[in-house]
Amino acid sequence: MAEHTSSSITIEAAPADVMAVIADFARYPDWTGEVKQAEVLSTDASGRAEQVRLVMDAGAIKDDQVLGYTWTGENEVSWTLVKSQMLRQLDGSYVLKPAGAGATEVTYLLTVDVKIPMLGMIKRKAEKVIIDRALAGLKKRVESGQ
Repeated sequence: MAEHTSSSITIEAAPADVMAVIADFARYPDWTGEVKQAEVLSTDASGRAEQVRLVMDAGAIKDDQVLGYTWTGENEVSWTLVKSQMLRQLDGSYVLKPAGAGATEVTYLLTVDVKIPMLGMIKRKAEKVIIDRALAGLKKRVESGQ
C-alpha cells in the first residue's frame, strides 16, 4: 500500500458551503495555484462531477490529467487518476466534519506517484506543499464568500 500525506484545517463556514466550493471545478483556477484549467467531462445522476480534466502547472511539473470523482454523502469526496502524462498515481480526498458553531474541519489526504524517479522523502514533501497550499486556498476562498 502506498504511503499518503494528510493535513487538516478549520474553515469558518458550514460543511455545505465548503463542499460547494470544492465541487465548483470551474472556479478552481481562481483559488488553487496549480490548476490553470478545469473542465467537467461527465456528471453523475445527482449532477456532481464524475470525471474532470485539469491542466496543472506546478512549476517543474506541468500536466494534463483526468480524475475520476466519487462523492460519499454530503461531506466526503475522493478522486483517483484516470489518465496523466506525468503521474502514475494520484489518489486523494476531502473529508469534512462539523467543528462547532458554523465551522468545518477539512482533512485532505493525498497519494501521488510520478512517472519520473523521485526519492520518497522528496515526494512526501511535495505532497505536503500541495495539500497545505490547497487547504489555505480553500479556506481563503470559502471565508471570502466570493
